Amino acid sequence: MRNLKDLFPAELAGVAKSLGAPAYRGRQIFRWLHARAAKTFEEMTDLPAELRAELAQRFSTGYAPVILRQEDPFDGTAKYLLRMADGAVVETVRMEYRYGASVCVSSQVGCRQGCIFCASTIGGKERDLTAGEMIEEVLAVQRELPAGRRVHSVVVMGMGEPLENYDEVLRFVRLAHEPDGLHLSYRHLTVSTCGIVPGIDRLAGENLPITLAVSLHAPNDELRNRLLPVNRRWPLAELMRAVRDYIARTGRRVTFEYAMILDTNDSPEHARELAALLQGVLCHVNLIPLNPIQGSPLGASPRQRIVEFRAILQSRGIPTTIRRQLGLAIEAACGQLRRRELTGEAKARRLRGPLPVLPERT
Repeated sequence: MRNLKDLFPAELAGVAKSLGAPAYRGRQIFRWLHARAAKTFEEMTDLPAELRAELAQRFSTGYAPVILRQEDPFDGTAKYLLRMADGAVVETVRMEYRYGASVCVSSQVGCRQGCIFCASTIGGKERDLTAGEMIEEVLAVQRELPAGRRVHSVVVMGMGEPLENYDEVLRFVRLAHEPDGLHLSYRHLTVSTCGIVPGIDRLAGENLPITLAVSLHAPNDELRNRLLPVNRRWPLAELMRAVRDYIARTGRRVTFEYAMILDTNDSPEHARELAALLQGVLCHVNLIPLNPIQGSPLGASPRQRIVEFRAILQSRGIPTTIRRQLGLAIEAACGQLRRRELTGEAKARRLRGPLPVLPERT
C-alpha cells in the first residue's frame, strides 16, 4: 500500500479529493502523520469515520515499529532498530545536546560504498529508503520525547550514502521543513556524502541553506583510494572542485569529517597535507576518533595524537574540533550502524527520569 507519509500536503489534498472528500482533509492528514506522529488512521479523530476506513483500506500511515531500543548508560544516547513494512530493518540514533535532541537518520538499508572503517557497508546495500520512511525514523524519536520538546536537528549520516538516494533524501529534507509537520529549520538539517560528486553539484543548485558534510578521511588520493573506494571514481581534485563550487553557489560552510585511524592517516605530515588541501576553503573539520567495529583490525589514534593533529590544522587557519564519541556502549557511534537484529544480550532499556543533556563538541 502507498505510504502517505511520502506525500506533501498538496499531494494529500489530491488523495482526499480522489476519495470524495474536501481538499482541506489532505492537510489534516498531513498534520496527523507528521506533527502528531499518528500510527493509525483510526487516531485521526477529526476525520469522518468513513474517510478513515477508506484510507485504511487503500493506504499506509508508514508507521514502523521499534523492535529494539538501546540506551548508552554513560551518555544517554539511544539507538532504535526499526522494522519497515517490507521487513527491512534500519538503525536510527538520538543524541542529546544543550540545544536539544539531534537524530541521526539512515537513508538506505545497508550501504554499498565499501568504506573500510564503516560497519554499515557490511552485507552491502539492500535498498533505498523512501522520504516517508526517513520521516518515520525522526518520529520514532519524537514520540518518546517529553511533552513540549521537539526534535531540534537531523543529520542524514546513518546507514547508506544519502546522495546515492538523492531524490528521496531531498524530498525528506523538504518534508521535514514543512510548517504543518516537523517544521525543522533547513539550517538544522545536515546531509552527508562520502564524495558523490554529481550529487554535490546537483545539491548546489537546490538553493537550500542546509549543511553539507563530506566524509574526507584522507588528504591524498593514494590513501583515500584505500579507505574510500568512491575516490577511485571521483578523486580529490574533482571532489574539491565540487565543494568549492558548492560554497560559491550557496555561501554555506562545508563540514569535513575525518576519522583518526591509528598509524594510517594521523601523522603530522597528514595534518600538514590536509591543511594545504583545505587552504582557502570555507569549511570546518571534525576529527573523529575511529570507533571500533567488531572484526576490524583498524584502531583509533590516541587522544594526544588527535590533539596535535588539530593544533597543526588550527595553526594554519583551518577551524577544527574533535568530535565527542557518543553511544559507544551500544554501537551507535559514527561508523558503527548496521542492519541487523541483535540477540537477547542486547535488551532494550527504557528512559527513567529526565533526558541527560550533553555539552556540545569540544
